[in-house]
Amino acid sequence: MADSLTRREPAAASAPRPVPAVVRTAVYTAGVLARRLLLLAVLLAAVFAAVELLPGDAAGATSERGESASDLAARRHLLGLDRPVTERFGDWMTGLPTGDLGTSARGEPVADLLAHPFPNTLLLGGLALLVTLLASVALGCWAAGRPGGTVDRVVSAGATGILALPEFVVAVALVLVFALWTDWLPAVTLTDADGSPASWRMLVLPVLALAVPQIGWNTRIVRAALADEAKAPHIDTAVLDGLPRNRILTHHLLPGALPTIAAGIATSTGMLLGGAVVVETIFNYPGIGSVLAGAVADRDSPLIAGVVAVTGAVITGVLLLADLVRAWASGGRT
Repeated sequence: MADSLTRREPAAASAPRPVPAVVRTAVYTAGVLARRLLLLAVLLAAVFAAVELLPGDAAGATSERGESASDLAARRHLLGLDRPVTERFGDWMTGLPTGDLGTSARGEPVADLLAHPFPNTLLLGGLALLVTLLASVALGCWAAGRPGGTVDRVVSAGATGILALPEFVVAVALVLVFALWTDWLPAVTLTDADGSPASWRMLVLPVLALAVPQIGWNTRIVRAALADEAKAPHIDTAVLDGLPRNRILTHHLLPGALPTIAAGIATSTGMLLGGAVVVETIFNYPGIGSVLAGAVADRDSPLIAGVVAVTGAVITGVLLLADLVRAWASGGRT
């Protein structure tokens, strides 16, 4: 017996140690980040290819009236349009890690062109994301508190209805009600000398126009996540123990539903930034919407790709944060 125990000790000693949760989370996060950066690179390549397929080119779109064919040829050579698109994309991608977004078709650094509009768009999108988070969690919890009741049915039906509304329809309705009929809020955005909105009141309608459809989407996600979590055995135990309904919601239901809620909110980031292009145009908001519209008209590949790159970086960061929240909520089990 003693010999058999002695022979088993080396096997027990050589058993692999479990990998710490922090290490597993770090490896998982690095893999997710690498895949998303690769996806962003593919998207940027698609942008260059799509612009190349548009009729005309940047030299012709930005030329002055009366320029000769030789002038256009010289402009094309200056912009590098006489080189293959793959070569131009490779050169542009080489400078991207250093923050060099290239030069626009009109000879201005892309980074300088985005220096003021993009923070304005981030402000607009960030406020809309915050409103979406607060409103959807509140409405979803309110509906989940009375499953199958009148409040639940009304909130669910309302969320489904507003989810189907495009941002421009919501924007027009908000302008009609709050600007034209009541004159409570301005319909257009005026800017200060630094290019930012002159008053916080000018942010209200654009933020609501962006947030309302996403509130509908995320309210449904929160309600469904809470309903799924309510089926867990520990929720039945908490109810049988006589815990107050609010405590069950805040200490048991919401923590379990947090990964799903975080994923839904993160997904809304891309929709908000995409919808901002339309909303900014309607409200004359000084964001990247007008920059992108002008870049498409000019067939300006570096400027369009620069907008996509900075927007994609923000979306990637938010998605990565959501992944970290999900990993934390699940105890590092990725």
